This record gives sequence, structure tokens and C-alpha cells, in this order.
Amino acid sequence: MAYSKGEKYDEKTTEGLIKTYRESISLLGEDPEREGLQKTPERVAKAMQFLTQGYQMDANAILNSAKFHEEVSEMIIVKDIELYSMCEHHMLPFYGKAHVAYIPNGYITGLSKIARVVDVYSRRLQVQERLTHQILNSIKETLNPLGVAVVIEASHLCMMMRGVQKQNSVTTTSAFWGEFEKNETRSEFVKLISSRLH
Repeated sequence: MAYSKGEKYDEKTTEGLIKTYRESISLLGEDPEREGLQKTPERVAKAMQFLTQGYQMDANAILNSAKFHEEVSEMIIVKDIELYSMCEHHMLPFYGKAHVAYIPNGYITGLSKIARVVDVYSRRLQVQERLTHQILNSIKETLNPLGVAVVIEASHLCMMMRGVQKQNSVTTTSAFWGEFEKNETRSEFVKLISSRLH
């Protein structure tokens, strides 16, 4: 699958979602023909396609689009990557930051591509645990590095707005592979993502 940029909306999908959201608004007790709601089903249909566009994207193709041979074997970290995703259990957002590192084994990729990989998997109906491992596995499979590390810190609106209603909770997930399974390398990574060097 080729990698391309830009927002795209499938006409058939949009039409189906518009109908569904119009019915949902009515079932919730509102009038979908009220002035303020007339265009809401279309807006939500397009918003949901944007928020789940990761299904139409290939993370490995993105990494391969800027893959370069380079004799570097030191840790490369892209930290504080903003992420926005949708909890698959309640379809409410969760948001936060991803910190991603890898140790090259002959190949590097463009730094922006790491952030795009985070977007590919976060722009889907997700759980944070799976998201963490999907990012790691894509980098592992495509670049064949010596090691990969991913840490995600996120706040979940399904916990903040409903259910337990805890506004200040943050969920942290991590995945380590290869050299990062060694305590010394993992500790260096955690220390670097925790510091403020800039």
C-alpha cells in the first residue's frame, strides 16, 4: 500500500454514517432537523472518518518511504509525540504522549515517520496496551533494529467523564524489545525521556 497524505472521505461511508448519526440524535431525544443540528450528522461522519483514518494507512510503508542506510548504532529517541485516539469500549477519546526509541542496525528512518507511525495506530478504535505494542512491532519489522522501546502516557475520557470519574488519573504503558530488555539500556531510555534537555 502506497503512502499518501491528505484527508479523504469515502462518499458511501459518509452517507451511511450521516444516516446513522441522524437516527442516533433522534433516539437520544433531540430533533435532528433543528437548526443547530441539521449539519451535525455530516460533520460527525467526517470527523469519525478522520479520527479512524489509521485503518486506511500502512505504518510499514510510511517507515519505508524514508528508510536510509546509515552506520549508526546509538539510541535514537523521539519523545513527547502527541497522540489522540478513541477508546474502543466507549468510543470516547484518550490523549497523551508517546516516547519512542530504537537502536539502528544499519538503517534509520526519517524522524517525522516515527510520529506518523504513532498516528497510524492511534487513529483507530484502540486500547492503549495494544497501541503501545503495535508501534513497537512496526518499527521492529521494518527497520530490523537492535532494540525498540515505546512508552505511552495518556488520559482517558471514559474514566474522566463517566464511570469512575477520576479526572487526574494517567495511564502509562510500555513495551521493550531487544537491547531495551537489558536493565542498563532501558534505564538510560527512561532517564532520557524523563529529563528536560531542551
